[in-house]
Amino acid sequence: MQTEPIGADLRALRRARGLTLAALAARLGRSTGWLSQVERDLSTPDAADMDRLAHALDAPRSLLDPVTTGAVVRAADRRPIGERVPGLTESLLNPDLTDGFEVIHSTFAPGARRDAPVARDTTEIAHLLSGRLTLWLGDDRHDLTPGDTARLRGEPFRWANPGPDPAVAVWIITPAIYTQHSVQGSTP
Repeated sequence: MQTEPIGADLRALRRARGLTLAALAARLGRSTGWLSQVERDLSTPDAADMDRLAHALDAPRSLLDPVTTGAVVRAADRRPIGERVPGLTESLLNPDLTDGFEVIHSTFAPGARRDAPVARDTTEIAHLLSGRLTLWLGDDRHDLTPGDTARLRGEPFRWANPGPDPAVAVWIITPAIYTQHSVQGSTP
């Protein structure tokens, strides 16, 4: 597998959080010059620096891992985002973080649910590939089956997998939430 350095993704995350090079470098206890070299792919941070970068940017560590070169992301090369909500496992389908949108592959375990509604300033498309998923948009309940698509436009939503099988969906989100703000529970 051929990969490319992390500079562009690091820059996208930093800018999305409104941080200057100097501000992020200060959070890391590193020089602005060092951080600039990392963003320009002239220097490669070690594992400890990568962990500090992820923490300082409030981002899953996997978003700073080297990315697959090119426009195609193979299933084995997806960057896991983690299980930020119990029973929900996600991975990034975008080749990198430089787009203004994100495509997320989400697997909802049988019986998994998000009871507390979440609202964010995004437009999202959720397309169910397999399983069953109940989606509440505000107070309106929608029972999705494979092939169904829902659009969310900033309204509060919550979800549940009432079925005995995992529910698998693809979410298209704009503006990107992982590059904009990666707080606990910000995902579907």
